[in-house]
Amino acid sequence: MLRRRSLLALPLLAAPAIIPGAMAQGAGPIRLIVPAPPGGPTDILARVTAEHAAATLGQPVVVDNRAGAGGVIGAEAATRAAPDGLTLILGHNQTHASNQAMMARLPYHVVDSFTPVAKLATVHHATVVPANSPARSMADLAKLTGAVSYASSGAGSASHVISESFVRRSGLNATHVPYRGAAPAATDTVAGVVNFYTSTFPTVAGLVKDGRLRALQIGAPARLAEFPDVPTSVEAGVPYMAVDAWFGLFAPAGVPAAAAERLAQAFLGALEDAEVKRRLVAAAFTLDPLAPAAFAAFQRAEVARWAELVELTGVKLDG
Repeated sequence: MLRRRSLLALPLLAAPAIIPGAMAQGAGPIRLIVPAPPGGPTDILARVTAEHAAATLGQPVVVDNRAGAGGVIGAEAATRAAPDGLTLILGHNQTHASNQAMMARLPYHVVDSFTPVAKLATVHHATVVPANSPARSMADLAKLTGAVSYASSGAGSASHVISESFVRRSGLNATHVPYRGAAPAATDTVAGVVNFYTSTFPTVAGLVKDGRLRALQIGAPARLAEFPDVPTSVEAGVPYMAVDAWFGLFAPAGVPAAAAERLAQAFLGALEDAEVKRRLVAAAFTLDPLAPAAFAAFQRAEVARWAELVELTGVKLDG
């Protein structure tokens, strides 16, 4: 077993699991399930927005990390909760879109088992290599020989699917190494345990900035002002890798529309707060909120899109 040192000691991890707020009379705390470990983008987004939403709702918001099985553990826990407006999950494109195509025995339905509440944000993916890697472009990466391996934040994750699409299209002979979350995958990429990692950019931006990782491409429409030397996917010759990760709130199926709307207003309102916006933009999130009805339509389109990507790459998580 390899020992890993945490290289992503974010101040946000010091935030308490229970976000205080003035308790609304006759209501209990709201549980916000995060289907990922601490330190990754899902956890960051949950904690930053929950703090502000709790004050608006007048109820504590308890952040509950339930990592594992490609987000299935957390998502299934949400489906078992009562539809009383006191349980939310911060889902994403795997838990609430691609898992439907990748898992023949998924214990929930990504659409029918949930009530969409609000889309919050999107992040781009970037492909990074260790600082001492000989690869200085995606073309270089495709020419690596020997025992080449790539990390992902988990089997079936967007980072897995996007990297596998590169491996198949480029002809690179590379082995997939799944991790339990984005942070440990980034840690081992820095250490050179794997050759490359296609990561949500908030996870690796600091490591790129301080020179511990080199970014070869980012799936953004234009180069980022803070990272002008990192080419876009199109510039790097891999336009098919420009696949964003999105994050949104869901409640169990059957939650009353009024309750979903109240929760949506609280969390979408958090995105309008100057300090919340500053913290999330600094962490490389793109804030692109959607209210319940628009989010429901967006999710259905994403389920279809990810089914096509899964078919292209052949990534499956069970029989």
